[in-house]
Amino acid sequence: MMLRRSFLTLPMVGAAQLTRAQSVRFPNYKLSIRVEHLFPRLPLEEQIRKVTEARYHAFEFGDWRAHEPANITKLKNQLGLQCACIVGNKGVNPPGMTLVDPKDRAGFLAEIKASAEAAMRYETKRMVVLTGNELPGVPRQVQHRSIVEGLKAAHDIVAPRGITMILEILNTLVNHKGYYLNHSAEAFDIVREVDGPYLKILFDIYHVQIMEGNLIQTIMNNTQAIGHFHVADVPGRHEPGTGEIDYGNVFKSISKAGFRDYVAMEYDPSRDALETLREVKKLYEASA
Repeated sequence: MMLRRSFLTLPMVGAAQLTRAQSVRFPNYKLSIRVEHLFPRLPLEEQIRKVTEARYHAFEFGDWRAHEPANITKLKNQLGLQCACIVGNKGVNPPGMTLVDPKDRAGFLAEIKASAEAAMRYETKRMVVLTGNELPGVPRQVQHRSIVEGLKAAHDIVAPRGITMILEILNTLVNHKGYYLNHSAEAFDIVREVDGPYLKILFDIYHVQIMEGNLIQTIMNNTQAIGHFHVADVPGRHEPGTGEIDYGNVFKSISKAGFRDYVAMEYDPSRDALETLREVKKLYEASA
């Protein structure tokens, strides 16, 4: 009799375990690593292998021109990773290819075309775009108009290839003095004015916290215009938990807002990088 009761209860226990397993939820957004920051002394191929070791979904890096896309793509596919994005117009204030100066328009568009083609070779659907530094003596509304016009023209280049430009906000108080696009409100205005599906904002949480704070409300109000996040704490640009940002709540807001793309680690670890990445992943898993 005891044996029969034990046997009959087994399916019920199994069903309960299955129900609990099925009820486990994970966030819809995915995790990426900007590998130069986390693993600065390694070659790119080894940096990418570290992403697998950390059990993250994707990697990203800056200078696509310095590498052979066939090699990187082969490696990422072997490891089951995604390339989250590459950088389009080279840097924060790239000479001859900024958005703020109409004289740079031809150079900017040529670089966007080259980067869009490179994105296809690297099998990624996103490229970072930067405005360049503010032009001294030129009214901001004139520079704003140049940015919008340049991005509209660039949209015509990337749209047929299915590549999304992610326009980055940077702080000008600590790291990038003189950079034009330093507040989120103007960034979201630019997205609305360009009015195309292949332009979004790269919402760098570290930079926005320095310039304006109010992170969660800004994210919740503008999720549809955000295509990518970067993560670092303030001050110091180290891993979450070292500064003033409550990343547990920020990640929950990103999940609650229904964001489905990449949240990328772009911090300078204050201790073992893999250990910090494991701790961040716990925040990610708890944010569902």
